[in-house]
Amino acid sequence: MFQHLSLRIRILLFFALIGIGGTIIVGLALYFGYRSALNDGVASGFLLAGILAGFGLLGLSVGIWLLFDENVAKPIERLAAAMRTRAHAGVNADVDKHAARYLGDLAPAAEAVSTQLNETALSTAQMVALETERLTLEKQRLTALLTEVPVAMILVSPSNQIVLYDGQAAEVLRQIATPRLNASIYDYFKQETLERAYQKLVKTGMDVSFTAEGAANKLTFDARLKPMGAAKGYMILIDDEHAKITPDAERPLVYDFDLLDQQPADDIMVTPITDMTYVVFDSETTGLLPHKDEVVQLGAVRVVKGRIVPGEKIDQLVDPGIKIPPASTKVHHITDAMVAGAPDIEQVSREFHHFSRGAVIVAHNAPFDMAFLRRQAKSMDIEWDHPILDTVLLSAVLFGASETHTLDALCDRLGVTIPDHLRHTALGDAQATAEVLCRMLPMLASRGYDTFGKVLEQTRKHGRLLEDLN
Repeated sequence: MFQHLSLRIRILLFFALIGIGGTIIVGLALYFGYRSALNDGVASGFLLAGILAGFGLLGLSVGIWLLFDENVAKPIERLAAAMRTRAHAGVNADVDKHAARYLGDLAPAAEAVSTQLNETALSTAQMVALETERLTLEKQRLTALLTEVPVAMILVSPSNQIVLYDGQAAEVLRQIATPRLNASIYDYFKQETLERAYQKLVKTGMDVSFTAEGAANKLTFDARLKPMGAAKGYMILIDDEHAKITPDAERPLVYDFDLLDQQPADDIMVTPITDMTYVVFDSETTGLLPHKDEVVQLGAVRVVKGRIVPGEKIDQLVDPGIKIPPASTKVHHITDAMVAGAPDIEQVSREFHHFSRGAVIVAHNAPFDMAFLRRQAKSMDIEWDHPILDTVLLSAVLFGASETHTLDALCDRLGVTIPDHLRHTALGDAQATAEVLCRMLPMLASRGYDTFGKVLEQTRKHGRLLEDLN
């Protein structure tokens, strides 16, 4: 019957309950104190009355707080999180009116506002979709034209970050390391050689032919630097019969022209979270003990400026060097036969370490997965000194520590679907975690946690959650 009362009346009832309950408790305490005074003296009576009144009022306060927390505070927190999810993560989830049933007209009003905004956003999205379709067609035409050009092409920003690469360039880069948008070009080609060619390009303003030397091995490629005219940055064109380029292969473009204007941040703590590069990863293991179990699969994807970069991923089985227990196989479906002949954890760790260079590492329950990698680090002479974010803690910041923070719960809350055949695979869970991250970044920014330092400060308040998980 209380569901029809307004929120103001309900809050009035809370305070009335405090007043009436407090009066009754004090009255009972005085009564029992009076009876004690008749038998044991006035001092004893006052002492008993004070003790009974104190504990009674404390119990009443705790009871009222629990009622208020359960019926007002938590529903408001859930309602606010749901509205932010709809507003900033693009998730068209219904407002939970049952959870907010004691909040009067607040939940229906929030639903009405969200519905109206969604309708407005839908009409705007339709116009954007038409323009996007036009741009997509232009991109397809550009890609088709580039297919006829028998060279690999890489566009580099003035700060020497990779802004664009085509499919054939990806084949060249992959011979050195996994291609990465927004990575330093010096991660792939020796800096001294490239800088000499660039200085000549600046001096002459003309194309410069040179030999590009791979940074991590002895590979060399016949290449050419090309100026961009009035535009910023420069292009690297590779036309080398030894570059193992497939002439007729599909040539998708991977690019983000906003990176042309982006300068590397001097201090990561003040860098906007939407401008950062993230590597989101997950691992499958032989068991749950990082000090003795081994990795059997590692999957990772990259997120640049709030979007997942297509094609930039690691999906690698790992030979653990030990038998995989049947109980673990039942979870991730990886068998001893599947990992036979796969690279060991040292080789995969080195690849992942390079893949993560210059990025923030993200995982769901990161301490667990990182423990496996850190255990091997000393023998490989590498350091995992990357900044790390944990989506468990980000969930606690956005939705409250009392909510459920499993990956399945987060995906359900944010409208992310994990196909059944990809659940409990390293790449599938990494992809889902990356999609969750992309939805949470604008939500964090909307709360005022718009820099990496601010987000890190908030996540540290919930560190106990990871202690309990592990």
